[in-house]
Amino acid sequence: MAEIRSERLTTQQVAEQLGVKVETVYAYASRGQLSSERAPGGKGSTFDAREVAELAARGRRTPVRPPAGEPVTVHTGLTLIEDGRLYYRGRDAVELAARYGFEAGIGWLWGLGGDAPVTLRVPPATAEALARAAAALPDGIRLPDRLRISATVAAALDPLRFDLREQTVLAAGAALIAGMVEALPRTGPDPGPDAPLAARLWSRLAAAAPPPEALACLDRALVLLLDHELAVSTVAARVAASARAHPYAVVSAGLGATDGPLHGAASSLAHRMLGEVLAGGAVPVVSDYLRTGRPIPGLGHRLYPEGDPRAVALLDAVGRLDGGARVVAAVAEVEGAAGPAGRPALRANIDLALAALALAADLPSEAGEVVFAVARTPGWLAHAVEEYREEPLRMRARGSYTGPRPQAD
Repeated sequence: MAEIRSERLTTQQVAEQLGVKVETVYAYASRGQLSSERAPGGKGSTFDAREVAELAARGRRTPVRPPAGEPVTVHTGLTLIEDGRLYYRGRDAVELAARYGFEAGIGWLWGLGGDAPVTLRVPPATAEALARAAAALPDGIRLPDRLRISATVAAALDPLRFDLREQTVLAAGAALIAGMVEALPRTGPDPGPDAPLAARLWSRLAAAAPPPEALACLDRALVLLLDHELAVSTVAARVAASARAHPYAVVSAGLGATDGPLHGAASSLAHRMLGEVLAGGAVPVVSDYLRTGRPIPGLGHRLYPEGDPRAVALLDAVGRLDGGARVVAAVAEVEGAAGPAGRPALRANIDLALAALALAADLPSEAGEVVFAVARTPGWLAHAVEEYREEPLRMRARGSYTGPRPQAD
């Protein structure tokens, strides 16, 4: 029996049906969102009408308007923190990180299933532009700052950045994640463009090729950091998405929030503190922090009063690295010195665990910041997809005015 072929549409028909320019149709095809065939006679391309209809339908979601005057409630199907555990779409994040790599973890968070790893590859033209931009930067630019610059450069090169359909957003996001790593200077052997992202990231953080257990440890850290419900950087990302900012701007908003010492940059402070502990013991270091009134970096998390499960899982992996047992022992010393008798014990959080990974694997002090930012980018994009379905500008806070009252004339 002959195969029944779907109706074929010309490029112009597709553009009219989707309400976009012809150039945008070709951009969809280059990303694999539409499959094309040469038209009879070799002039132009044709497209599967069913694929076009499915792509159009993904962009026609009706947002729900909250009642007037009601506070905004963020409904999310991505991450649950409950009873001291972290879940991605109903699956324990620690278990997911133990079984799957970063690409498969993204697939799960993005609703594609654990057996559908996301391909993270930057288009050649974007890679070339990122390399030129990176080469033009002065020496001494910090790696986290390079990540922020890379998001801006990638945005300028994407003609589809204002197309907020889910498939387009996630396709752009996958390329951006790869591009952020590509924009970092390579310091070690090149694992190749098809290597897992953890291997490509390692080549930007270390001088030598990674032992398998160290690479697996980095991969685990990336999965553990994919998302964390409404952390401050995620709120920033959702506010940008509420204003219908494109996905690159959403990621830029998230990256901006991670630059603070109380969020994504906290691991660098923990790295310095833990290095001092390894050199001279925990008691004098912790005592100096307490004497000067400084919080001890990397300890405690208000959502995990009994301990951060992400830190427990990552420190377990770090402890199996060459030299890792000594670093993990130093973490335990800090916990003990910071929790005198009669006070609740403070446990290591993910920031201290990232610092331990960097020290055990001989990575730079800012490695934790980089890992955090790259890992959290898929989460910001997933939240953006959710927010694009909501009423625009709903994330509008109201102020409680405390200034002088208007004066009568």
